[in-house]
Amino acid sequence: MDKSNYRQTEYNTPFIEQRADPYMYRHTDGMYYFTASVPAYDRIVLRRADTITGLQTAEEKTLWVKHENGSQSIHVWAPEIHYVDGGWYIYYAAGDKDNVWEIRPYVLHCKGEDPMEDAWEELGMMRAADEDEFSFHAFSLDGTVFENKGENYYIWAEKTGVGKQISNLYIGKMETPNKLATTQVLLTTPDYDWERIDFWVNEGPAILKHNGKIFMTFSASATGECYCMGLMYADENADLLDPRSWTKLRHPILKTDGEKGIFGPGHNSFVKAEDGKTDLCIYHARPYDEIVGDPLYDPNRHAMIMKICYDEDEFPVFSYQKTSDIFEK
Repeated sequence: MDKSNYRQTEYNTPFIEQRADPYMYRHTDGMYYFTASVPAYDRIVLRRADTITGLQTAEEKTLWVKHENGSQSIHVWAPEIHYVDGGWYIYYAAGDKDNVWEIRPYVLHCKGEDPMEDAWEELGMMRAADEDEFSFHAFSLDGTVFENKGENYYIWAEKTGVGKQISNLYIGKMETPNKLATTQVLLTTPDYDWERIDFWVNEGPAILKHNGKIFMTFSASATGECYCMGLMYADENADLLDPRSWTKLRHPILKTDGEKGIFGPGHNSFVKAEDGKTDLCIYHARPYDEIVGDPLYDPNRHAMIMKICYDEDEFPVFSYQKTSDIFEK
């Protein structure tokens, strides 16, 4: 990568270069998996290693390539790999090259037990509940899955309104790995100034569980320097389909820091470190803010990592750390 157009700092060394919307998962056998959007937005890739640092040099395998035309022929975005109900699934979004913003959520299923070696099959679009007449009929993306109290939930972003549409986040309980059991519930809409820069956006949900609470980070505003992360939380015993169970913080919890050379942080995931205790946040950011053209097509959103600490109230604290401190012994 050409580094002539940005200032290298101790904080902005990429974990994996040119991998946006990073998703890292640790399976029950301790193996780590990593997938992300590639700059061409044309495929789904996966790598695996027995350590987090091992992912940096692990072989990356292409699992699926976009269609030549029709649905899923452009803008393959934000894949996430999950192990749901005893099987491997990848949740991702894709568009139609004849209507490039007709973005919808799709699901892949691994036909075997080894996601790196066994074949994957298309299950088509994520399916709404039978009585739901609203979900997945407009620009929809960034689906994530989590479990709580024996139930699986799906959270995603979908645009609504007329004119310059608004991207909200919705939640539903899952019936199967590719179908919802309940109608959509609005979790959050862009309420504040920092969520409304250039575009009104809430997207990229990610779940972190800690000390009886469920925290959900999300990304806001357009994809350039103004991109940032917010936080919502709920009690694990609450009704997660009741919007009143969730509280959104007034200010972003992660944003651009020019001094540290980190611009437009967002679209993250969480994973446990090898010690099984430390929570890590894997997010993407750019090392500069001077973007030529549409920031969406700038390839240099890199996967980064930070350690999560907790304050006296057991709330997560997001702070940039020196690269050399992330994996200190």
